[in-house]
Amino acid sequence: MIAVVKVGSSSVTNDTVHRLGREVAAARRDGHVVVVVTSGAIAAGWDALGRGEQRPSDPAVLQAVSAVGQHRLMRLWQEGLDPHGLLAGQVLLAPLDFVHRTQYLHARGTLRHLIDLGVVPVVNENDAVADEEIRFGDNDRLAALVAHLVGAQLLVLLTDTPGLLTADPRRDAHASLIEEVVEIDQQLERLAGGPGSVAGSGGMASKLAAAKMATWSGVETVIGDAGRPDVVAAALAGEAGAGTVFRARERTLPARKLWIAFALGSSGHLAVDDGARAALAERGRSLLAAGVTGVSGDFRPEDAVEIAGPDGRVFAKGLVRVPAATADEWMGRRSQVVVHRDDLVLVA
Repeated sequence: MIAVVKVGSSSVTNDTVHRLGREVAAARRDGHVVVVVTSGAIAAGWDALGRGEQRPSDPAVLQAVSAVGQHRLMRLWQEGLDPHGLLAGQVLLAPLDFVHRTQYLHARGTLRHLIDLGVVPVVNENDAVADEEIRFGDNDRLAALVAHLVGAQLLVLLTDTPGLLTADPRRDAHASLIEEVVEIDQQLERLAGGPGSVAGSGGMASKLAAAKMATWSGVETVIGDAGRPDVVAAALAGEAGAGTVFRARERTLPARKLWIAFALGSSGHLAVDDGARAALAERGRSLLAAGVTGVSGDFRPEDAVEIAGPDGRVFAKGLVRVPAATADEWMGRRSQVVVHRDDLVLVA
């Protein structure tokens, strides 16, 4: 089995990384392939700079801080793997690596060669030169995309909680672990702090979004506690209570459409009539301006927009070919393509 294990910044400590190094080595002895996705470069850089607890918020400064911390982060992972005779191989990825076919193939080839060489790939966002890292949600979405990239069967998202709980344990002493999820719906998203919630854990919302990405690409996902001993082995073995298990969907999406559906923020909204909704959802057609009944947002060509039917329910998302002003001018009157079917994903 190929597994991608993602470790969040709060869990990237000396003790945890050394324990996970042992768990990665044990998994490899059992015949599994493990790819690590790690956060923590900014935290490591800021700690090395010794500027106090209040971290900067300016993206350009954060990029510089990550450049200081990235090699320290890799050194930590190598030290965790050293006792087991394993080598870590650094792979820095950027959003465009998942959008452009040539770069996607290069990234996949690098990871596969590292695996063939017996190296443990340690992946991070290339945030020293690309500020999109913040949008990945602490690398959770990046981990889901890497799982697709390497053809993984399992994604393990390690955090500081046992998994997705029925309530916020800080407010509800009776909160319990949700052990299995077959379909991620709006109720779960609200529970995790997603759309529709008043307040919630942004970290868990990000992990739920990553789990949705992964399951839509056919990868089973586990959200588990990074502090639990042998959590990687438990997830690989499918042990009950290892965390929250999200079952993979049978219908899967290619990497580029995963990116459109889940990783790109929406810049606008298009409302369509019943005819257009049926053409998109049932016949796989492109969206023509003639079927558009409403335009909102200030989007430009290649921006992502949500598409809703007459009932107001969003059922698709895609990359527009025209700016908002043109879409509004053409609305209901022209046969030109607003969103091409190659750039459109059904999300409901």
